[in-house]
Amino acid sequence: MTTVYLGLGSNLGDRHALLNEAILRLEAEQVYTIRRSTIIETAPAYVLDQPRFLNMVIEARTPHFVFELLIRTQKVEREMGRRKFIDKGPRNIDIDILYFGNLRLHTPHLTVPHPLIHERPFVLVPLAELK
Repeated sequence: MTTVYLGLGSNLGDRHALLNEAILRLEAEQVYTIRRSTIIETAPAYVLDQPRFLNMVIEARTPHFVFELLIRTQKVEREMGRRKFIDKGPRNIDIDILYFGNLRLHTPHLTVPHPLIHERPFVLVPLAELK
């Protein structure tokens, strides 16, 4: 089992309920939550003309390797109705792999640690609670 940190965000619909639903769905995908950060409300970044976000980070354990974890997080997003119309635009759920153990990886489809952590207070603040 590998310890992972995932960033979760939502700015459409019942944001609290969607974050909780995502965590339950991740559990069903063998991503077992150990700890949750506080949920924080943040202004949108990058695309500013959209609703405010609720963001959090979870620390979890999983038997999956990083690419399988990516497939499963994307499956949860898809099953929850996530649609990408605008890059970094509004979304009901967003799940990002922030850290996967001590793995350092850079591929066209996935970079771990997440390459934008340093510029995202909506990730840094909840992550600091858990790290």
